[in-house]
Amino acid sequence: MSDITKIIGNRIRTLRNDKGFSIEELAEKADINTTHLGRIERGESIPRLDSIEKIINALGITFEELFRYIQPAAKTSGENDTSLAFLINKLNSLKPGEQKEVLNLFDILFRLINK
Repeated sequence: MSDITKIIGNRIRTLRNDKGFSIEELAEKADINTTHLGRIERGESIPRLDSIEKIINALGITFEELFRYIQPAAKTSGENDTSLAFLINKLNSLKPGEQKEVLNLFDILFRLINK
């Protein structure tokens, strides 16, 4: 599957976890098969628009909220690009204070690595 499919699936998983839903709970609320939802979250299945609509309604969010922080991987796409896109999307979903805390952790890690 494409990187954007994986990134969207990861975003859905992140939002589901943020809302405190198990995959089974979200699947039931969205009236989607649990296996299908799992495949969407892992980026193994391209979700149809009606499935996305069911998922966002079950999460109590809008389309804009789902796609707000999604940043696709670079065109030179490789595993590192996809990982970087996942990281950027996760960071963008944090509050500014939380982003600073993560940045401080990165600074500590980089200092340790470069010793």
